[in-house]
Amino acid sequence: MNSPDTGTSMTAAASRATCAVGDERTASRIVDVLSESFDNNDVAVAAFEQPDGRWDVTMYFAQPPDEAAIREMIVLAAGNAVADTVTFDTVAATDWVKSSLEGLVPVGAGRFIVHGHHDRDRVPPNKIGIEIEAALAFGTGHHGTTRGCLVLLDEVLRRRTPRRVLDLGTGTGVLAIAAAKARHRPVLASDIDARSVEVARENARLNGAGNLVETICATGFASPRFAAEGPFSLVMANILAGPLRKLAPQMTPHLAPSADVILSGLLPHQASSVVAAYRNNGVKLIRRLQLDGWSSLLMRRA
Repeated sequence: MNSPDTGTSMTAAASRATCAVGDERTASRIVDVLSESFDNNDVAVAAFEQPDGRWDVTMYFAQPPDEAAIREMIVLAAGNAVADTVTFDTVAATDWVKSSLEGLVPVGAGRFIVHGHHDRDRVPPNKIGIEIEAALAFGTGHHGTTRGCLVLLDEVLRRRTPRRVLDLGTGTGVLAIAAAKARHRPVLASDIDARSVEVARENARLNGAGNLVETICATGFASPRFAAEGPFSLVMANILAGPLRKLAPQMTPHLAPSADVILSGLLPHQASSVVAAYRNNGVKLIRRLQLDGWSSLLMRRA
């Protein structure tokens, strides 16, 4: 995906829905529900922090949405009071992906600052900027799972320099880019979704890491590239609890001795079952981090 200033994300008139949320956690839940319910090419969802500290959510739809269905999703995520604030309108032809991101403030996680194009000049010189221009807020660093992974990644990289790194389920590529920029070493980034692979590849190029981040479309560890590039001394997987549990026995053969494993995409009550699945495969828990109602795990192969 080209960055917004190229003009390639210009579209015809788009449908827009907005709602007043109040707090960041509720906004994140709405983003999660909507991003999991639509294809990335059909909707852009972003949570915006206002100057007074409250949060709003804005959704842009390529096609007019089922308004009743949208309200029902928001009821599930945030309750009737928030759903009652939803308004729908139509916006003129514009670069609506860019518009959906302009309200996102830079997010810090350890030494990393995840930001949009409009905040490129606000990255402090002692931080590593990661510029992400994706259609969905999930994966831009504004979600607790991504932030948790970045914090744990920073801790790992301050302790060691992994020789071989894998970002499994890369999404926007933010974790792969962070690892590549911090240690200037190659990273293999995979995703089951071909569109996400394109987005990650373009984001790596945008961040000057295109020569370090190799992106592939793969389900689990099916691609021969994993065997060719492994064993990995660091694996990051920010996906969901169910897939993470299933991947535990598949991942272990691709881990180097004492490899670090960062897992996220977990609600707090799901973390223990994921820890157990990896412990049964020789990977032990080192640290559990909780941010914005989501758990991230740092584990290590025994």
